[in-house]
Amino acid sequence: MSTTLERLKQLFLAHFDYKIEQLTATTTLENLGLDSLDIIDFMLDIENEFNIRIPDQEFRVRTIQDMVDAVDRFISEQNIGSSSHD
Repeated sequence: MSTTLERLKQLFLAHFDYKIEQLTATTTLENLGLDSLDIIDFMLDIENEFNIRIPDQEFRVRTIQDMVDAVDRFISEQNIGSSSHD
């Protein structure tokens, strides 16, 4: 099973013109040249990849590690929420 970081790196590579070496946990989205529209578009890809829903106002990230932490948190929260309805 791939880690969240590995899966996000693959999404970045699939959707943007980066080299894998550019994508580290501490890389900032600003250094990658992503604007707010790119990030919103990428959020949709993340939602599809991880089968989660990201509340727009809660997705405030600066680095790839911030993104990993946010995705892991949303996965955890949404798994708890969905299992409590069973």
